[in-house]
Amino acid sequence: MSQIEFKAAITVDDSGTVEGIAWPFGTPDRVGDVIEKGAFAKSLPPIPMLAFHDQRDAVGVWDEITEGEDGLHVKGRLLVEGVTRARELQALIRAKAVGGLSIGFTTKKAAPRAGGGRNIAALDLLEISLVAVPAHPGARITSSKELAMTDDTKTLDIEALEAKMTAIEQKADNSALLARLDQLEAKANRPQGTTDTKAEATAERKAFATYLRDGDRMPDEDRKALNLSSDTQGGFLAPPEMSTEIIRDLIEFSPIRQYASVRGTQADSVIYPTRGDITNANWVGEMQPHDESTLTFGQREVEVHELATFVDISNRLLQDAPQAETEVRAALAEDFGKKEAEAFLWGTGVNQPEGIMVNPAIPEVANGHASNLSADAMIKLMYSLPAAYRNRGAWAMNGTTLGVLRTLKDGQGQYIWQPSIQVGQPETILGRPVIEMVDLEDVASNQHPIVYGDFQAYRIVDRLSMSVLVDPYSRARERITRLHATRRVGGAVLQPARFRKLKMATS
Repeated sequence: MSQIEFKAAITVDDSGTVEGIAWPFGTPDRVGDVIEKGAFAKSLPPIPMLAFHDQRDAVGVWDEITEGEDGLHVKGRLLVEGVTRARELQALIRAKAVGGLSIGFTTKKAAPRAGGGRNIAALDLLEISLVAVPAHPGARITSSKELAMTDDTKTLDIEALEAKMTAIEQKADNSALLARLDQLEAKANRPQGTTDTKAEATAERKAFATYLRDGDRMPDEDRKALNLSSDTQGGFLAPPEMSTEIIRDLIEFSPIRQYASVRGTQADSVIYPTRGDITNANWVGEMQPHDESTLTFGQREVEVHELATFVDISNRLLQDAPQAETEVRAALAEDFGKKEAEAFLWGTGVNQPEGIMVNPAIPEVANGHASNLSADAMIKLMYSLPAAYRNRGAWAMNGTTLGVLRTLKDGQGQYIWQPSIQVGQPETILGRPVIEMVDLEDVASNQHPIVYGDFQAYRIVDRLSMSVLVDPYSRARERITRLHATRRVGGAVLQPARFRKLKMATS
């Protein structure tokens, strides 16, 4: 965050009008800073008038801000009719107790000066304060219409001034200020239906509010405003409102990442050494020679692949609906999550991860029927795995297949699917948990609707989490902002022997 800096000649009259030079050009202030002409080019009135840079002590407003050859000229109003503190500042200025101006700003562009300080070429002007000692010696109150603010000013009669101030305070009518405060308080207590202040100020909205309050007794002027927006039956049309709620469809994807083995990497691929078999030891007799054993080693490479897209959003939409960018990012995350989950099951390995269901080395167990699931086939599939893998295994299938399985019974008439009776524990089939994966196939001829295995044998390699690059420049002339999204991830089956697939028969 940029730090707010305070820098700063003024006049005051009976009505509270204040004029002065808030910053002289060409000369440094007490710390060596020089603000160049043109630095205030984007500073537009109104600007708050504070006392001594205290944000809780607002005493007026600056209505005119112009850059002259000699410096930044400002003109504003002390609110002497309604703010007691403003009348005090008016008296202090005339008494020369307060005679300077100081600006509060944040620096946008600056360069160091030889000998110290900076040349400030651009800034954001936040406020201009009335102060006793300005940061710039030349930032002074220039004159007063009643009393000239120069060195030859006659000596002030302080006692007479104080008496005059007391009389002013006694005569002051604060009713207008109190009424304004009541209006602000009432507005703050209204229900907040929208943050669109521009829409709130339209004639149709004001007239609609009058109709809700007075009904048919509403004034003719407001009735005309509503008729401008009436429907064909002559009824009143409610003004439009942009809701902050966005209706979105549910995005489902397989939770394989939760059960697989996930690793990070800083490279384009990861190589895992593999061992093909065990040694060939034999029983031998005394003095009998034994045979040599050979081991074969290999490697399994998991490559990192890239998933990418971009979305164009109009700048007007980003301005009118600030939540639009958040929703785009959420949609990208959902799309990337769905696409990578699908690739972890069905990816070909070419420019995408290798999927479990397409790995040719995973053994298949025949179901024996093209459309009816067999409980015996599932038992056979599960026990075809070695015990070490079987006891860490889990069933994976989609919701449709799970619904069919809930009706299956074993040879003793017992349901093979068992609901969970303990909170936090999954449902089981033959004592092992069930994972619902929406991307698996339905029960049909020549399909693989069920896979069982230890999913830690599937390795996911993350190179780069989803990155979103905001590009407001490429289509700036069309007032379009482009969001580029990229994700780099790889996946492969490291040990096919830890999986089994159920194959439906061909009809």
